[in-house]
Amino acid sequence: MHIQEWLESVPAVAVYLMVAGVIGLESLGIPLPGEIVLVSATLLAASQDHINPYVLGVCAVAGAIVGDSIGYLIGRKGGKPLLEWLGRKFPKHFGAHHVATAERAFTKWGMWAVFIGRFIALLRIFAGPLAGVLKMPYWKFLIANVLGGIIWAGGTVALIYTVGKVAEEWIGKFSYLGLVAAVLFGVGSFVVMRIKAKKAQAKADREPAGQPAAQSVAAE
Repeated sequence: MHIQEWLESVPAVAVYLMVAGVIGLESLGIPLPGEIVLVSATLLAASQDHINPYVLGVCAVAGAIVGDSIGYLIGRKGGKPLLEWLGRKFPKHFGAHHVATAERAFTKWGMWAVFIGRFIALLRIFAGPLAGVLKMPYWKFLIANVLGGIIWAGGTVALIYTVGKVAEEWIGKFSYLGLVAAVLFGVGSFVVMRIKAKKAQAKADREPAGQPAAQSVAAE
């Protein structure tokens, strides 16, 4: 089967559910490549008329907001023992070093850590659960969560879809090359975000820890 025919056979509902599910699980606190999935699905929507970019954007935003909210509730119920358990299960993502870095971000930015965290790979996974663990007032968390979800997910879909439509004719003529370019673009964006997150983490590690994060966030 030609690659273009295969792409046309992908059910739109499956794409919507995959985007909402992966982004939701990542926002909940499970390390998944939500950004790669969102970028790749948006590029697919730009080349396939049966995938509606508006529905895709709504699914992405909903997954981000709902996932973060569930993560917040789990963190609020589980507390510090939850972070310790996650550290044992996912040491590369929830190790003591990563938790300390995220706590310093919350100490410095408060509710804005939830909003800013939507654009940073490390904080995107931590934001919901950690806000719950540190007892951030839910109304503050919800405002930052909704704004971050709309701007990050909706903005990404709008930007990538526009770029994809501009290149639609080129992708149509060179479908294999276009698919490879889409994958490379998604992987490249993920790598760039990881590099930026590591630089931000290294910078945060050099800063003094200051007062305990839990007291600072809860006091807001």
